Amino acid sequence: MTAGGIARAVDQWVKEHHLTMVEWRRHFHSYPELSNQEFATTEFIAKVLREHGLEPVLFPGTGLYVDLGPKDGKRLAFRGDIDALKVPEQTGLPFASQHPGVSHSCGHDVHTTVVLALACALSTVQLPLGVRIIFQPAEEVMNGGALDVIEWGALQDVASIYALHAEPKLRVGQIGVRTGAITSASDVLRITVNGPGGHTSRPQLSADVVYALGALITQLPALLSRRVDPRTGTVLVFGHVESGDAANAIPKTGELLGTLRTADIGTWRILEDLVTDLIDLVVAPTGCTYHLDYMRGVPPVLNDDAATAIGVQAGRRIDPHAVVTAPQSSGGEDFSWYLEHVPGSMFRLGAWSGEGEMQDLHQGNLDIDERALEVGVRLFGGVVEKYAENLS
Repeated sequence: MTAGGIARAVDQWVKEHHLTMVEWRRHFHSYPELSNQEFATTEFIAKVLREHGLEPVLFPGTGLYVDLGPKDGKRLAFRGDIDALKVPEQTGLPFASQHPGVSHSCGHDVHTTVVLALACALSTVQLPLGVRIIFQPAEEVMNGGALDVIEWGALQDVASIYALHAEPKLRVGQIGVRTGAITSASDVLRITVNGPGGHTSRPQLSADVVYALGALITQLPALLSRRVDPRTGTVLVFGHVESGDAANAIPKTGELLGTLRTADIGTWRILEDLVTDLIDLVVAPTGCTYHLDYMRGVPPVLNDDAATAIGVQAGRRIDPHAVVTAPQSSGGEDFSWYLEHVPGSMFRLGAWSGEGEMQDLHQGNLDIDERALEVGVRLFGGVVEKYAENLS
């Protein structure tokens, strides 16, 4: 088949198998599985791929990938994340989660269905280039399953990689694109402050742990804002503070937990040292001591200019008005680890029906318009075609 026929073949497959895609998505939605526990999901995906004449390669534990097209040369890859969240579903849908307390409230059921349908559609085409579809486990945990997938060799021979993320803030049919950072780095801080304890009537004889915690809560974000370029979108927010049991007793210990996010990868690489220096400055005058657990998360997803441009062309083939500029998100996404090795791009897939209130990700009431499935598969089919045209 010529390169120009790939997108048309995918379009036709999608038209003929729309109900099948919906059934797959509803199956994934009904039986969500948490990170690194996606055994049934992996089995279902492998079964469908084999039914379409493909030979999936299973990862250790959960997840898998499948190759299509020529076996030699570089490959174009697409990633779908397959895990769910520990969030109770509140949609009341007839295909709502059958696993109490677990749901696909981040839209991974959509992502999985899109790349599964892409693999099945491309299996009907004689491809002029190699394509790899990666079904990644454990996106929702710290650091992300992408690191494991890379260690298992799934990026070998991959020249470029794509992904998408369901976006309930965009109307279905719209495709959000952005060059450079589309997500942020997201790190977690745990600061434990210690002192000798004492009576609140004699603070001068002790070291006031609660006062030190208060100073950190107010001064650390403020100082950080004066040491980092504000255009990097760097923000520190504390979500947990705990110390003490009595009004008249200065406690011996207290704890702060918070997140530190930035859209700039250069800033991300220096933040741990900078934050440590600033904590020293804030805590030292109080006489307390501290211990910092700095848990690095994922870097920002940095979309490559050329890869994004190909996605724009593919999106406009579907609808000249489909492509819109996506805002930069403060959320983290482990797709960024792939982009540390190869160029690629992540798109926002419009998932709002246009009726009712816009919902948000990671909420139990998330209800995605299933028409987004067709848009996602056709978008990726167009990306494959554009890459094939560049080879010819």
